[in-house]
Amino acid sequence: MLKEKSHRKREGFEGQRLIVIPKKIVSEFLVKDPVTRHIYITDIGFYPKAMFHYAERLHGISQHIIIYCIEGYGWIEINKKRVIISPSQFIAIPANTPHRYGADEQNPWSIYWAHFKGENSAFIADLIVKNSEDYKPQLTFSEDRIGLFDDIYYNLENGYGDDTLRYVNMIFYHFLSSMIYEDKFNRLKKTVNTDMVDTVIKLMQDNIQQIITLKQMADFSNRSVTHFSSLFRKKTGHSPIEYFNHLKIQKACQYLAFTAMTIKEIAFCIGIEDQYYFSRMFARLMGISPSGYRKRNAENK
Repeated sequence: MLKEKSHRKREGFEGQRLIVIPKKIVSEFLVKDPVTRHIYITDIGFYPKAMFHYAERLHGISQHIIIYCIEGYGWIEINKKRVIISPSQFIAIPANTPHRYGADEQNPWSIYWAHFKGENSAFIADLIVKNSEDYKPQLTFSEDRIGLFDDIYYNLENGYGDDTLRYVNMIFYHFLSSMIYEDKFNRLKKTVNTDMVDTVIKLMQDNIQQIITLKQMADFSNRSVTHFSSLFRKKTGHSPIEYFNHLKIQKACQYLAFTAMTIKEIAFCIGIEDQYYFSRMFARLMGISPSGYRKRNAENK
């Protein structure tokens, strides 16, 4: 075990994806909204061929964890049992349960994973464990199930509008049910609609390293500042500038988790020249300083 831990990669895995929902969004919306308060995602990601991936939590964490292995192998130690994880199996780790897990050194796993909480989360986690064998239910590989995960990630990558948060967490319920009740899981058919707000959000994503003024956004949408701001807030629940800042901090979280860039370099990469202003914005949204976030992320990997 110590050998596995000592070889951990500090800068992540090629092709990895990670989103951590800001603490402010969790406390002000997810825990209060009638739809999301029952089950909501706090962290979500994908680690392909995660060589030397290792996590050890002596007291567990406050969220429940699921890890879905689609390729390669890994292992988990929980309740004094060591279990080997193979392709098409997933792990369920209830909150506050001591555990550790890692990738196989010869053929490391590729995993989809999520941390989740909510009023019904403990019941769901217990249901998964009760319906599984040794914490590792066997699943048939399904493109539709992966599609659900990708849909959650794609929408969260576009920001944290109220409707987006409701949508992704309702999908997450479906994702969980596809694992618990695989024989009842049906194909999901989706349609994608693009409107003015979606187009402006794409503009934000493509120019995350720039400063875009409210007037520039309104001009891009061919609407007045007042009309544009009203439409944007109605759809997302946030002002355009606040929404853009959410996307910038989301990108900053990825830089902090996956690179060794300095705080000043990260601030510059998301279009903020004053690193102290960036640090204050980050702390306001995430509830922790950038350096504190990086340290916590390194400890929890």
